[in-house]
Amino acid sequence: MPQPLADKLRPLAIENCELSNISDPELIRILTNKEIQKPPINSMIFWGPPGSGKTTLARLIGKQSEEQFIELSATDCGVKEIREIITTIEQNKKSTIVFLDEIHRFNKNQQDILLASVEKGLLTLIGATTENPSFYINQALISRVRIIQFFSLNHESLQRILDRAAKILNITIEPSASSVLLEHSGGDARKLLNILERISIDCADNIAISSDTLKTKLPKERTLFYDRQGEEHYNQISAFHKSLRGSDVNAALYWCFRMIESGEDPRYLLRRMLNFAAEDIGNADPRALQLVVAAAQAHDIMGLPESKIVLAQCVAYLATAPKSNASYVALQKTLNAIKQHPKAEVPLQLRNAPTQLMKSLGYGENYSYPHNFDNAYIGGIQYLPKQIKDPIFYEPVERGYEKTILERMRYWESIKHKN
Repeated sequence: MPQPLADKLRPLAIENCELSNISDPELIRILTNKEIQKPPINSMIFWGPPGSGKTTLARLIGKQSEEQFIELSATDCGVKEIREIITTIEQNKKSTIVFLDEIHRFNKNQQDILLASVEKGLLTLIGATTENPSFYINQALISRVRIIQFFSLNHESLQRILDRAAKILNITIEPSASSVLLEHSGGDARKLLNILERISIDCADNIAISSDTLKTKLPKERTLFYDRQGEEHYNQISAFHKSLRGSDVNAALYWCFRMIESGEDPRYLLRRMLNFAAEDIGNADPRALQLVVAAAQAHDIMGLPESKIVLAQCVAYLATAPKSNASYVALQKTLNAIKQHPKAEVPLQLRNAPTQLMKSLGYGENYSYPHNFDNAYIGGIQYLPKQIKDPIFYEPVERGYEKTILERMRYWESIKHKN
C-alpha cells in the first residue's frame, strides 16, 4: 500500500517542524536547543485542531529523548491495555514516554488509571486531543501535566509545507492556486496534503496546477468548523453575544449565520437573543424584547430557510439598538439586598387587611392611593422594609428610552424632596 503524502512529509527532526503555532515558547526553546542532547520532558497534553502537528511533535520528542516510546490511541485501546503497559514499565524500570492520541475519548474514570503513574514519574505522558481539556480531561490529571495549545497553521507555514509537497510530487502550483488551497485547508496541514495528493493523481509530471484546475477538483461545499457540543460552540456563541453587545452588526450577522449554516438550532440562538435583549438592551429599547419574541414565533411558523430573513432582521435590530444593562445590574443589587435581609418584614401600611383583626393591628393603616394625587405619585412613602432604606437598585442610563425613564425618576425625586 503506497505511503500517504502526509506521512511522507512528516519532518524527521524537530528543527524541521512548523512550531510557530505552539503556545509555549519555553517548550520550543528547550526542544530546539542543540546544546541540550536530551531535553527534560514533563508530562504534557497537546491540545489543538486536526493537522496542527501534535502527533508529529510527540513522535519526534520520543525520538530525540531516546527513551522507550509507546504510541497508543484511545480509539482502539482500553483500561486493560493501559494497566498491562504500566505493569511492564514498573517491571522493566525503564524511562518511558507514553503517547496517548485522542485522550479525550477516555472517560474521566478511565483517565484516573494514569494518575498515579504520572504523579510518581513512572512514565511521561503525552496526550493529544482536539477537544478543550477543561471539558474532557480529568481535573486531577490536568493539575499534573502541562497543557500545550496548538493553533491552526498560518498561511506561511502551510505554504512551506505545500512547496515541499510539490517537489516530491514533481508538480508546479501557480500562486493563485496556492492561495485557494491554503484557504481551503483551514489551517489543517493533513487536509492540505490529502487534497493535493488527490489532485496530483490526475495531473501529468511538471504540470502547473492553476485555480481553474481546482474549480473542478475541489468540493463545491466546504465543511464549516463547528461542534454543537464542544468548545467551538461556546467560542462562537460568545463571539455572537459580544458582537451584539459591541454594536457590530456585521460581526453579529456573521457569527449568527455561521452557526446556523453549521447546523445550530435557530431556537438556541433565539433564546440567547432573548437573554441579550433583557440583559444588554433592557429599557433603552423595550421593543427589542418584543421583536425577539416575535422572531421566535415567526421561526416556529415558517421554519428554515424562510425564517433566515426574520433572524437577520432581529440580529440587525439588537446590534444597532441603544444599550443598557441597568436592569441586569438592578437585579444583582436586588438579589444581594434580599440575601442580606432575608426576613425583612413588609411595612404595615403595605399589608393587606381582609379581616377586622388585621385592621386593628394596623395592617394597611395610612396607606395612600397614588391615583388620588397629581401624576399618580406620592413622595416620601417607604415601600421597602425598614432595614432597606433608600437603596438605589435601578439606575437608568441616558440612552434610548431609558433617558425618558431617567427624566421621570428625577421628576419624582424632586417631588419627594418637596414633601
